Amino acid sequence: MGALIAAQEIKDVKEELPALDTVKVWSVQGQNTLMLNQAAFSNWVGGGANNVGWLAGANYNITYEKDKVLWENIIILGFGQNNTKGIGTRKTQDVVNISTNFGKGFAEHWYFSGGASLQTQFASGYEDGNNPAAAKISSFMAPGYINLGAGITYRPNDDLTVTLRPTNARWTFVLDPDLQYAGTYGLKNDGDSCLFQFGFLGSAIYKLKVMENVNLVSTGSVFSNYLDHPTRLVLSYNGVLSMKINKYISANITLDLLYDHNQIQKTQLKQTLGIGFAYTIEKGKKRSDKKDNRSWRSN
Repeated sequence: MGALIAAQEIKDVKEELPALDTVKVWSVQGQNTLMLNQAAFSNWVGGGANNVGWLAGANYNITYEKDKVLWENIIILGFGQNNTKGIGTRKTQDVVNISTNFGKGFAEHWYFSGGASLQTQFASGYEDGNNPAAAKISSFMAPGYINLGAGITYRPNDDLTVTLRPTNARWTFVLDPDLQYAGTYGLKNDGDSCLFQFGFLGSAIYKLKVMENVNLVSTGSVFSNYLDHPTRLVLSYNGVLSMKINKYISANITLDLLYDHNQIQKTQLKQTLGIGFAYTIEKGKKRSDKKDNRSWRSN
């Protein structure tokens, strides 16, 4: 009888113990993609040229959340080519976008923050549809953009992040000697390799679940240079619509809009559609997803 009572007491104590918080401070969300396309023609009256293309990409969001600390890192890499008979190989996608943002909470969902970002491309680009025989207009770190600034970040949940930096330094690098002449990407003099700007940078990321297995991620930013023509805003938008077919197959539609007076005084547009292999990684549950957790308030 005594052993039975003791066992019952131990069971009662275990039931009274609070459940351990298994929320991890690190979370990783990422997608690796490989899109392929191909077309072949033989005696086809409608005409057409044999072609084959590919596009590879990696998109990662690595976040650290603990107490009042938020540290979010985003890595976006992509490159693609298409080879058409009679025309040759052309670049269809080329992006390097890496950013980091570190914040310290001062109120619910609000952080004092500072961060940096890098944007450039891997390979050279040319006029006339990236024709290597045409004039070169870009290459690695030509242009390359580095931003470094401080401000505040609003992050009510994992689906929305808004960062406002009233103090932001922006460097435009043109490290290719063939492109270092006055007027190119805002360079002041022939032979210059860098343009410095200082101003306001605002950015936002919004994630929307359109329906089951269909997600839209929108990213936008605006920059105003205090030092020269502050009304000439640099505006950019990137939208990625992902449609998951099964564990390894998905379709992606991307849309990029950009206006930068120093590049070209017109709105730039790029759109891609791809179907292929995609491997998604999701490890760790973000603390912000745990709605009843308010440990960020602790000292």
